Amino acid sequence: MSEKNFITDNFLLHSKAAVQLYHDFAKHQPIFDYHCHLSPKDIAEDRQFDNLAQIWLDGDHYKYRAMRANGVNEKFITGDASDYEKFMKWAETVPTTLRNPLYHWTHLELKNYFGITNLLNADSAESIYNQCAELLQKPEYSVRNILRKMNVKVVGTTDDPTDDLRYHKQLQDDQFEIKVLPSFRPDKATEIEKGKAFVEWIQKLGSTVHYEISDFNSLIKALKERHTFFHEMGCRISDHGHSTFYGEKYTTTEINVILKRALKGEKISRFEINKYKSAVLFELALMNKSRSWAQQFHVGAIRNNNVKMLQSIGPDQGYDSIGDLNMADNMSKFFGKLSQCDGLANTIVYNLNPRDSEMFASMAANFNDGIVVGKMQYGAAWWFLDQKDGMEKQLNVLSNFGLLSKFVGMVTDSRSFLSFPRHEYFRRILCNVLGDEIEKGELPDDLNLIGSMVEDICYKNAKTYFKVTI
Repeated sequence: MSEKNFITDNFLLHSKAAVQLYHDFAKHQPIFDYHCHLSPKDIAEDRQFDNLAQIWLDGDHYKYRAMRANGVNEKFITGDASDYEKFMKWAETVPTTLRNPLYHWTHLELKNYFGITNLLNADSAESIYNQCAELLQKPEYSVRNILRKMNVKVVGTTDDPTDDLRYHKQLQDDQFEIKVLPSFRPDKATEIEKGKAFVEWIQKLGSTVHYEISDFNSLIKALKERHTFFHEMGCRISDHGHSTFYGEKYTTTEINVILKRALKGEKISRFEINKYKSAVLFELALMNKSRSWAQQFHVGAIRNNNVKMLQSIGPDQGYDSIGDLNMADNMSKFFGKLSQCDGLANTIVYNLNPRDSEMFASMAANFNDGIVVGKMQYGAAWWFLDQKDGMEKQLNVLSNFGLLSKFVGMVTDSRSFLSFPRHEYFRRILCNVLGDEIEKGELPDDLNLIGSMVEDICYKNAKTYFKVTI
């Protein structure tokens, strides 16, 4: 059997103060996972996964990228190979991920969920696969019990405005004690550049609200109706994923003309696209403010770069990367316009390009209003920055430009029910950063003071910020 797992009780904790902060203040805090891509259907139906490939590999583009880099054929990644074959190829890849966050996450997840303390590699793979498959058949490994095991209190899924939220309704009817709340993700309403796909989505939205969407007014009316429906279903957060911010000046007449042309299949210029996106995002932000929702902006990805693979296996399969668009000016204009009309909701901004970290943090702070505590949040390290170095940098940037003490903490941003140790990973890193500065005399040697801040960041700030009753 393989060597023992290196994930010890004091993993990533390099000082006495860090150890105390983690074990006394962070470790036992519940999880408020306000942004993820978990399937509400799986939770509602209390799915029981058959094996590690199903619960661990399916849809995980982080692992897909690593396997491709290791020369694994696509058949064993997104292709028609068996679950066992796919897992074996992943196990062969794991030793090559040393110093990639996947190596840490993999062994944290094996230890925390399955009690496995051996390293995963080609030699240990079959034994680990069989052991986990046996455990996954037990009632305590159903999806709902996994959430309970991880001390999760709130899950924020990511949902299209046209979704009927039937599985959220089922969870409410079941009186499931863990809050599984929808998040409003209306990106497709803005994607006018996608031509036929955009028109088809607008038609789908029209079918959902039972009337034709033929102009800007009817589009905004439909989105408001879906916003109302989501609110009634417990939604308190919207999420917007874009390559940049949009702050173009426009008139309603202009947007009407642009939208009508797009619905006829006519070509729209880049300038017109930007105007349209500016208008729709502004209206969506006003809706968020009107219902006291929080809004998230995940900004900076350039998606589906490999056209060959996009055509072959579809979007969101691990061919996205960091973009490099300049966005400070439009970010300022967008939030400034909302602020001028008192239309700016509680807002979290996430950057993907590390070049933009200080700009995002300093720009967000421009729009704090002195009324809502921590209103403008510089969000957690996201996607390609969601690793040890990225988390440390995010904590440092936030500390330098804002108030770390008011930070609403980490999210999984994941499709996997095995991803909740990312909260533990973040908490260990947070405690190590703070513990190191206590040891150096850069922070007071007052564990109750620092520990109280740790508790807030890990759980309590999010509970207050998102106004969710638990």
